[in-house]
Amino acid sequence: MAIEQQAHVRIARPSKDLTAVERFWVDGLGLSVIYRKSEDGHHLLMVGWPEAGWHLELVQIDGDPVQPQPTEEDLLVVYLEGPVPDELVERLVAAGGQVVPSRNPYWDTWGVTIADPDSYRLVLCTRGWSNH
Repeated sequence: MAIEQQAHVRIARPSKDLTAVERFWVDGLGLSVIYRKSEDGHHLLMVGWPEAGWHLELVQIDGDPVQPQPTEEDLLVVYLEGPVPDELVERLVAAGGQVVPSRNPYWDTWGVTIADPDSYRLVLCTRGWSNH
């Protein structure tokens, strides 16, 4: 069986503070809360753009949490196909993000790298991308 090209992708990550990462991804980047559930100390938050073929799953567990361990190469890249708006970067920083230099200078040349409150990196890239 082949995987269909339109298969949805979920990127799952642990979080140490769901409130902080929700503020970053929703208030800062503009994603929507797609799903939220808290049960027995297990807190789940899914964010994304409703029509996108992917979403982020962010999980926090009380008592025995899995700590985020991102590296400088754990990137989520959003291709803007144009300049990175200053007001978007300012909004992400106000929502708890931190502008950081990229380990790969390519991303500093073609965009802005911002660490979320769990230190995972979002790259806003000025270039476009197509798999075609």
